[in-house]
Amino acid sequence: MDFAFIITTVSTEKEGRMIANELVQNKLAACVNIVPKVHSVYEWENQIQNDEELLLLIKTTKEREKDIYHTVESLHSYDTPELITIPINHGSQPYLQWLENSVQKIDKA
Repeated sequence: MDFAFIITTVSTEKEGRMIANELVQNKLAACVNIVPKVHSVYEWENQIQNDEELLLLIKTTKEREKDIYHTVESLHSYDTPELITIPINHGSQPYLQWLENSVQKIDKA
């Protein structure tokens, strides 16, 4: 089983909780950490932006990546939400087993 971290940012705690709850309830993610007060500096529409955001750390399987991207994009308030996948190469075996058991597998029948 391949595991992954998917990160995204949101503008409000309400939006972060909504997305996190949707992902965990639908068994697309085992856990979503919501990290408050991330200061983001970026260029958007030819202007430098300085925004306070929240960071979502989504723990899942590589198999569910497309479903998570689709879900986040459909719920997110940004025109172009950040969605970056980072493979998890190593981890505590009990934690990875819990992660695997918590995420619904895609039925390939």
